Amino acid sequence: MADQTKEPQLFELSNGSMHVKITNLGCTITSLTVPGKDGQLADLVLGFDTLEPYVKGAAPYFGCIVGRVANRIKDGKFTLDGIEYSLPINRPPNSLHGGHKGFDKVIWEVSEQKGGENPSFTFTYHSRDGEEGFPGDVLVRATYSLTSSTTLRLDMEAVPQNKPTPINLAQHTYWNLAGHSSGTILDHSAQIWANHITPVDQNTVPTGEIMPVKGTPFDFTTEKKIGASIQEVPGLGYDHNYVLDCGEEKEGLRHAVRLRDPSSSRVLNLWTNSPGMQFYTANYVNGITGKGGAVYNKHAAVCLETQGFPNAINQPNFPSIVVRPGEKYKHTMLYEFSVE
Repeated sequence: MADQTKEPQLFELSNGSMHVKITNLGCTITSLTVPGKDGQLADLVLGFDTLEPYVKGAAPYFGCIVGRVANRIKDGKFTLDGIEYSLPINRPPNSLHGGHKGFDKVIWEVSEQKGGENPSFTFTYHSRDGEEGFPGDVLVRATYSLTSSTTLRLDMEAVPQNKPTPINLAQHTYWNLAGHSSGTILDHSAQIWANHITPVDQNTVPTGEIMPVKGTPFDFTTEKKIGASIQEVPGLGYDHNYVLDCGEEKEGLRHAVRLRDPSSSRVLNLWTNSPGMQFYTANYVNGITGKGGAVYNKHAAVCLETQGFPNAINQPNFPSIVVRPGEKYKHTMLYEFSVE
């Protein structure tokens, strides 16, 4: 197996004001530095100084692209065209983020790189028929590019070669706009362009219901502090799929979320063409030693994982995530950083 001998490498995108480091292990963002007020630079993503902890699996999906299917598949089972498939139960009782060795734990090929004002890297991966229980070969591409002085764009594509398959890729970076080592994100404020969420059962799998957020702690339709009503959320915090149903559109993308940190005045506006977004407040991060010796704890960051709905393959009323040969899965995320 030639694949096993490939070493992960680190690549850097820079345009003078923004610096992003990415490894081809899981297409993972390990560092993203952007100015705050008074031009102060900070690294906004949780992660490690070296690649070794990523290789050893020390990160709870820090910075990576997850797939073939992001989020949970109930009981690790689904039926497609009359065939039942069984997946690894890597997060009992469900399958999570593609199984034991999802797209986050494989080494991608670097297929293209561009310099200049809008530098980019394109990574590709060939997912095999039967890999982690999923049907058919799939060719996957991910391109990270700096499209303006403080904008990062991610374009993900996947093409099934010979069988229909569920595909749902997500970018799982843990963001802290004050800097990765600055403590919790409970003082960040968020506005999410979603009038509904998909409520979950005790195993964090959607029940199938589409629930209005109005009058609940899940309501971020107007800007509010993440910590304002997090205590009212059942469980340890937010870990829910928001239905992106009311954002304005631009260039085929919908406004998903605006995240703001009062201490640095940094703002992140995220645009996507996905129907949902997992809003996750790092509830299970517990004493992980990261970059520069920083210790990451609960609520040290927030994940903004635009996606198809969790367990959509088993929920006929959710938008379908099945992609058939001859079709192409396309998922774009635009991260616009600013200071206000």
